[in-house]
Amino acid sequence: MFDLGDLGRLSARDMLKLTHVFVTHTHMDHFIGFDTLLRIMLGRDKDLYLFGPPGFLRQVEGKLSGYTWNMVSNYTNKFNIIANEVHHDTILTRRYACKDRFRPQEGPQSYPFDGTLLKESSFSVHGTLLDHHTECLGLSLTENFYINIKKNALDDMGLPVGPWLKKFKDAIYNNADPEEEITVVSEKHGRIIQEKRYPLMYLMKNIATISKGQKISYITDVRGSEENIKKIVSLVKDSDTLFIEATFLDKDREMAKRKYHLTAKQAGLIAKNAMAKHIELFHFSPRYRGRESELVQEAHNAFCGRQR
Repeated sequence: MFDLGDLGRLSARDMLKLTHVFVTHTHMDHFIGFDTLLRIMLGRDKDLYLFGPPGFLRQVEGKLSGYTWNMVSNYTNKFNIIANEVHHDTILTRRYACKDRFRPQEGPQSYPFDGTLLKESSFSVHGTLLDHHTECLGLSLTENFYINIKKNALDDMGLPVGPWLKKFKDAIYNNADPEEEITVVSEKHGRIIQEKRYPLMYLMKNIATISKGQKISYITDVRGSEENIKKIVSLVKDSDTLFIEATFLDKDREMAKRKYHLTAKQAGLIAKNAMAKHIELFHFSPRYRGRESELVQEAHNAFCGRQR
C-alpha cells in the first residue's frame, strides 16, 4: 500500500492481506490510517513492514507509545512491526514486537539505500526523497512480468483455485526447473480429498499467460521545483500508470509554491516528460470543489501537448 490515509473503504479482510506499507510523509491525511491498521492486525501472526521518510521511526514510536499495552501479554500470536526510515543514502530499520508492548529492544540497524526499497521475485519498489517543506517519498512499483491464470483452462482440467497457485507463480518467478513438479491440492470442508502433480512447464503452457509487467508510480505532496521535477521524472519514467497530485490550477501557481504542491499543468508536463502511458490525478484542493474538471482538463492539455 502507498500511504495510510482514511482506510474506511477497505474491509478487514483486505487490510489483513497487507505486508508492506510505504508512507510518503506523516501529515495527518497520509498517516491517520495507521491506528486502524494496527487495531486490525493485533492478535495475528504477522510481520508488517512500514517505510517512511526521515523522522519516521520517532513518529511510529509516538503512535505506539500513545496506547496502554498491559493486556498484550495474554496474546499467543507473534505480531511485529518492522519500521524503515529512509534517508538519502541509508535506511534505518527497527523492530517493534507486540509481545514486548512495542518497546524496541535494540537500536536501529543501518543499511545502504540505492533507490530500491523492496525487491521481491515478482516486483520491486523504488523511491526517492522529494521536497514538501519536509522530506516526502516519491514511489514507483515495477513488476518483473505478469502471470495471468486462465480460469477456463483450470475448469477444463478440473483443477481447483487454491494456495497451490501461489506456489506455482513463485516457481515461475524464481526461474525453477521446468520439470519441477507442482502439487495441486483439492480440498473439501478443509480436508484434502485429492492431490495431483504436474510438471511446471506443462502448467505454464496450459493454464497461464505470461506478459510484460507494469510500472505504477505514485507522487503526492511535492513542490514543483526544478530539482523535484527532475527527480520525479527520473523515478516515474515509462510508467504505465502515474498517480500524481494536481492540487492547484496553474493560474494559482504562486499559492502552489507557498503550499509546496504541484499545479495540474505541472503534473501533466511531468507525465509527458516521463513518457507515462496514463495518468490518474488526485489530491485536488477543496477550493475547486465542483470544478475538478478544470484541473483534469489542464493536466491533460499539458500531458497531450495542447495549449488552451
